Amino acid sequence: MRTTHQAFNPRSRLLRACLLAFAVLCIVPAIAPAAPEPAPVATRWEFTFENGPLRLAWIDTGEGPRPYYYLTYRVTNYWGSDLLFAPDVQLVSDTGEIQRSGQGVSAAVTQKVLDMLDNPLIESQINILSTVLEGPEHARDGVVIWPARDLDVDDVTVYFGGLSGEFNAYIVGRETDDPHRYTLRKTLMLRYSTPGELANRGSRPLELVEERWVMR
Repeated sequence: MRTTHQAFNPRSRLLRACLLAFAVLCIVPAIAPAAPEPAPVATRWEFTFENGPLRLAWIDTGEGPRPYYYLTYRVTNYWGSDLLFAPDVQLVSDTGEIQRSGQGVSAAVTQKVLDMLDNPLIESQINILSTVLEGPEHARDGVVIWPARDLDVDDVTVYFGGLSGEFNAYIVGRETDDPHRYTLRKTLMLRYSTPGELANRGSRPLELVEERWVMR
């Protein structure tokens, strides 16, 4: 019996190698551990949140007017039992600057913003920290404030924590000798578009372009 041998084709071998490498690259991201996502239905306590507009205000406390972001909101407890409300709110600009609300904001600036809002129901971040009773009649209104240090930004994102009891562990570097465990908490993300120079915007609210829950 005569055996037929296929002629060696280096281009064919190279092509098969490239296809195999491509297949591996497609499979690896699919099997890599993904960061946790919030449950589609609340599994732990959660406040109902209504956000007001995010605006820029120029506040003068005796050293000349300075710009501040401020965001009003309302939280309502429909969970069926009293809940502690302890907001942890950060503002992140597209330049990478991260600010926690209230930091760099004096009591005088906070009072100026409250006077400007002219609503006796709105509480400062410090005063609103307390137990919220169940029911819409016990809803709480608040405001969070940040210094606007950079007015040349294209978008800013507010991460509003303290609205949910949902959390999840996330391990980075599980296959290495130095893994790190993080606790991620369900957080409301509000992303705003800020095209143009904010200094010329006045008090017009920033445009809300995205709102969703994230684990952070």
